[in-house]
Amino acid sequence: MTLAVDLLNPSVEHEKRCHKKKRIVASPNSYFMDVKCPGCLNISTVFSHAQTVVLCSSCGTVLCQPTGGRARLTEGILKQSNYTITI
Repeated sequence: MTLAVDLLNPSVEHEKRCHKKKRIVASPNSYFMDVKCPGCLNISTVFSHAQTVVLCSSCGTVLCQPTGGRARLTEGILKQSNYTITI
């Protein structure tokens, strides 16, 4: 009798859907990202689940607002992930 799912080698999609503690290799859902301010083009590093309002260090523009989980970026803000984790 064979299983329909390979338990030793789960797919990447299955690992992303799983709870962070129930993955084969536990990894967090949060990450750091580089955010470019639209006014002064200054690049700031912002945590994806920031719990406070993040302001630009040079001009004071609001870069992201906290929500219940992930921080919501302000309209017109460009983001780039600092690193990519592949499972």
